[in-house]
Amino acid sequence: MNSSAASLSTLLHDVTVRSQHGPTDVSVASLTLDSRQAGPGTVFFALRGTATDGHQFIAKAVELGTAVVVCEELPAELSPAVAYMQVPDSAEAMARMAAEFYGHPSRRLQLVGITGTNGKTTCATMLHKLFRELGYHCGLLSTVQNQIDEEVIPSTHTTPDAIRLNELLARMLKAGCTHVFMEVSSHAVVQHRITGLHFAGGIFTNLTHDHLDYHGTFDAYLKAKKGFFDQLPKSAFALTNADDKRGPVMLQNVAGRRETYSMRGNGTFRGKLLENAVHGLHLAVDGREVQFRLIGVFNAYNLLAIYGASVLLGEEPTEVLTVLSGLTSAPGRFEPVVSEKARITGIVDYAHTPDALENVLQTIADIRQPSQQVITVVGCGGNRDGAKRPIMARLAAQLSSRAVLTSDNPRFEDPNDILAQMQAGVPAEAQGKVLTIADRREAIKTAVALAGPGDIVLVAGKGHETYQEINGIKTDFDDKQVLQQMFDLLGK
Repeated sequence: MNSSAASLSTLLHDVTVRSQHGPTDVSVASLTLDSRQAGPGTVFFALRGTATDGHQFIAKAVELGTAVVVCEELPAELSPAVAYMQVPDSAEAMARMAAEFYGHPSRRLQLVGITGTNGKTTCATMLHKLFRELGYHCGLLSTVQNQIDEEVIPSTHTTPDAIRLNELLARMLKAGCTHVFMEVSSHAVVQHRITGLHFAGGIFTNLTHDHLDYHGTFDAYLKAKKGFFDQLPKSAFALTNADDKRGPVMLQNVAGRRETYSMRGNGTFRGKLLENAVHGLHLAVDGREVQFRLIGVFNAYNLLAIYGASVLLGEEPTEVLTVLSGLTSAPGRFEPVVSEKARITGIVDYAHTPDALENVLQTIADIRQPSQQVITVVGCGGNRDGAKRPIMARLAAQLSSRAVLTSDNPRFEDPNDILAQMQAGVPAEAQGKVLTIADRREAIKTAVALAGPGDIVLVAGKGHETYQEINGIKTDFDDKQVLQQMFDLLGK
C-alpha cells in the first residue's frame, strides 16, 4: 500500500466500524483532520479535541466534496454521495488508517520511542547524532525539530498527529533511513497519535509532576506513559530507569524484552559518577571510564539510557561510548552563553517542571565556586498545570543567590495572576532575595545587572523556543539571544 491511492476497504482493515452508510467502493487519495483541506478522494476525520470538535465541520467537508467521513456520531443528514464510517474512536481509526495508507513505514524502520517527563529531547537528539556518526541514515521526531539525516523539518508538537507522523516516517524510509528516534509525549499516547506504529524499542527516563492540567491526576499521567510500553510488541525492548520509582511500573506486563539502566548499580546497564565538573561528566559505564561533554547528574542518566538503547539495537559498546563522549546536547538544554568582559556564565535551559529546575540548579551548585552567585530567571506557562507554580518559585528562591520571577508563555492567562501563584511559594526567609518582573526581557536584563564578574545567570523555562506566546499571538523571543543582548547592552 502506498500513499498515491488506496481502497477504502483496505484502509479499514484494522478498524472497528460500528455502522457504515453510503458507497463502499471508494478510492482514497488523501487523509485529513482539517475540513478546509477536504475534497474529492479525501477521508475527513472528525476528531474531538480539547478546544474544538471536528463533528461540527462535517458539513463543511461534505460541501468541499470529501469522499469519506469518519466520525463517532453520524450527522442528522447524510449525503448519498459520501461514505460515512461511524467508529468508537475517530483518533484511533485515523491512526490505524494512516499507518495502512502510508504502507506501515514503521515496520521497516528501527523506530525507538522515548517517554518520560524530562530527558526525552536530549535522548532522542543525541541518539540521532550518535547513529549518524555511526554511519546510519536516521530520522528524528522531537520537540525542537524533526530531521531526515541533516535536513530539518520544523515541528509543531512533541509528537505530530497520526497522519503527519506516518507521512514523515514514509518520507524517512524513502530517504533511506534505517533508524528513527522519536519523543513520545503522554498526550500522544492518550490521543492515539502513535497507535498502529511498530516500535523496535521504548525508553523511559523518569516521571515527575507535569501536564496535570491535561491528565487531571498524577495517576492518569502515569497511566498514559505506561500506555506506550503496553503497546510495545514482543520483538521490542523496553528500557527503563531502575532508579526512578516508576521505572519498574513501566515494565509490568510488557510483552518485549525488559531491560534497565541504573546509576546505583542494579541495572542491565550500569553507570557510576566519578566527576561532575564544569567541563563535563566523568563516568564509569559498565566498567569503562569515559569523559563526556555533558554536565549534570540528570545527563548521566540520559547518557546511560542512550548507551543502553544503542547496545540493545546491536551496536558495539566501546564504539558507542567513543562516539558518545564527543557529542553535545540538544539546543536549549543546559546551553551556555558566556559574556565577553565579566565572564558571566549564562545558562539557558528548558527546565519547566519542578524536577527539571531542581536538577539544573543542583547541577550548578555542584560545579560552581563558593564565590559565584547564582541568579535565576524563571516563569511558568499559562493555561497549564498551576500546581507546580509555587513549587518552582520556592526552588528558585532556595537554590539561588537571587531569583527573578517573570513571564514564560502566559498564553491566555494574566501574567500577574501566574506570578501571584508563584510568589505564594516563596518562603518568608527568602522574600528579600526574590524580585518579580512580568516583562521577561526586563527580568533577564535585571538578572544580568545583578551579576558580578564570574557569576552564573540561569534563564529557565523556554530553552530552545524562539517565541513568546501572549493572548494567542507568538512574538519573537529567544532567551539565548536576549541574554547575549543584555551582556552587550550592560557592558558585561
